[in-house]
Amino acid sequence: MASMAEQDYIIPPVRDSYVFPDPRSAPDEGLLAYGGDLSVDRLLAAYQKGIFPWYSKNDPILWWSPNPRLVLYPKHFKVKKSFRRVLKSGRFTVTFDRNFADVIHLCATTPREGQKDTWIVPQMRLAYLNLYRHGFAHSVEVYKKGRLVGGLYGVAMGKGFFGESMFSLVSDASKVALKALSDVLGSKGYDFIDCQMKTDHLVSLGAQVISRDRFLNELESALQKPSDLGYWHHFFWEYNNG
Repeated sequence: MASMAEQDYIIPPVRDSYVFPDPRSAPDEGLLAYGGDLSVDRLLAAYQKGIFPWYSKNDPILWWSPNPRLVLYPKHFKVKKSFRRVLKSGRFTVTFDRNFADVIHLCATTPREGQKDTWIVPQMRLAYLNLYRHGFAHSVEVYKKGRLVGGLYGVAMGKGFFGESMFSLVSDASKVALKALSDVLGSKGYDFIDCQMKTDHLVSLGAQVISRDRFLNELESALQKPSDLGYWHHFFWEYNNG
């Protein structure tokens, strides 16, 4: 049953000022506001407040900040024995920000079990390509024998990374992407990778469920630290068994 605060919350439209409602006052499901656009300024204003867009084709833009939140702390990534063998095999190579357009396209079009449509609609793709061109969105690409077989993309601000989507065309490719991102961001002092909402798969890799209040507090701290703005072409990852 919804709490009194949730029952009383009325979902407001987003105005032109880029000011969002306080996410701490949103119901636990996280729907905070609707409407507006996906301009760079509005998206950055949303991420700074722990808010992200998520909606389906023919729906208005919906803005979310769920409680609880799923977060992966880089040092807590779990590597099981079977995955360790995959990493040690050297069959995958990883790059950063070399093929953002194809990564987001494959995130949108790769079939997923139990999912008929994608929330990464054309408007969303264009918005994140624009964020990439402005140096805020980033991709991790995983190759096998020269073929792009896995990857992920998200947004970085301060020392927080906000994961948006992953894809995998062969077994373990998306896990390699997340492991590479976690290792590199950990070495650069990032506080967390925001995974948004709980999935058993991400929990098995070490992601933790935390309260929205805790997440927003940690976000405020992460945003006080310097950003790695611009393309991440120079980022490098190679599995270190140590």
